Amino acid sequence: MGRRRPDTPTLEEVAARAGVGRGTVSRVVNNAAGVKESTRRAVREAIAELGYVPNLAARSLAGRRADAVALAMTERDWRLFGEPFFAETVHSVGDALAETGVQLLLTLIRTDDERKRFVEYARGGRVDGVLLVSVRADDPLPDMLAEARLPTVLLGRRSGAERVAYVDADNTGGARDAVAHLLGRGRTAIAAITGPLDMYVAQCRLNGYREALERAGLGGGPSWTAEGDFTEASGRRAMAELLARHPDVDAVLAASDTTAAGALTALREAGRRVPEDVAVIGFDDFPLARDTVPQLTTVRQPMAEMGRAMVRLLLAETDEHRAGSRHVVLPTELVIRESA
Repeated sequence: MGRRRPDTPTLEEVAARAGVGRGTVSRVVNNAAGVKESTRRAVREAIAELGYVPNLAARSLAGRRADAVALAMTERDWRLFGEPFFAETVHSVGDALAETGVQLLLTLIRTDDERKRFVEYARGGRVDGVLLVSVRADDPLPDMLAEARLPTVLLGRRSGAERVAYVDADNTGGARDAVAHLLGRGRTAIAAITGPLDMYVAQCRLNGYREALERAGLGGGPSWTAEGDFTEASGRRAMAELLARHPDVDAVLAASDTTAAGALTALREAGRRVPEDVAVIGFDDFPLARDTVPQLTTVRQPMAEMGRAMVRLLLAETDEHRAGSRHVVLPTELVIRESA
């Protein structure tokens, strides 16, 4: 097979190399009938020599679709795929696609080589668009997909200036409401366990925590926060750190329900009662929140609605043959249970 050229070969170049017309190349690419085997072989050799990849947009314009979308998980740490967030995401997107006749393909991506292979795979017309989950601030994959003119929608965003289409929850407002609830219950020494701060979602939840404290004229400086990674283990570790720094802590906002579950364990080990001594609020409202002891007060993300919105945006972009930059931010809801 010939080496891939740094530029992207065109259908016309393949036709010239094979000595046939553009339409013949298109019929070979789409496995259409009516092409002699010798001609089909010449076209395939030209494709291999040039490293040509059929273009998804051209395939769509010709009315030939893959009727499949890829849900790409970009988390670097494979262990995190066991967290409820990923299962809830797959479930919500799968439900949203169930009546569309479109297949859902799940792929896991974490390295540069995997990004390149995935973009090449997607450009080959095997999927009509891409849904991206757990994208960090420095991840180039959304831009790579945009440059390849592949319809793409993010769950969440890399920054406040995100240009790729996305669906997100009001993370700042949700965290602000949670802290306001704690303040309204008379808590004044409120700490926070964040998510990984190279993710915009974690930054927004931290900002909401700080904004609520500032409005109340309280502190909330760096020593009152500890960074986690949305896992239960990180919540347990971070809560122990916060107790060591501030034995007088009387409330904590955790960046996820799993993180909050870890905080509950650390508080129990330290002999602190919840909510009598320390109130705890999580974020997400996954089924886990109803299984903890005590049950978690938490900020609910509308996962089912977010899944539907992602699919709606992606199918609209696919149908209209344009990679428009449309943004949807859905409201959160504070769900009050026993822990706060």
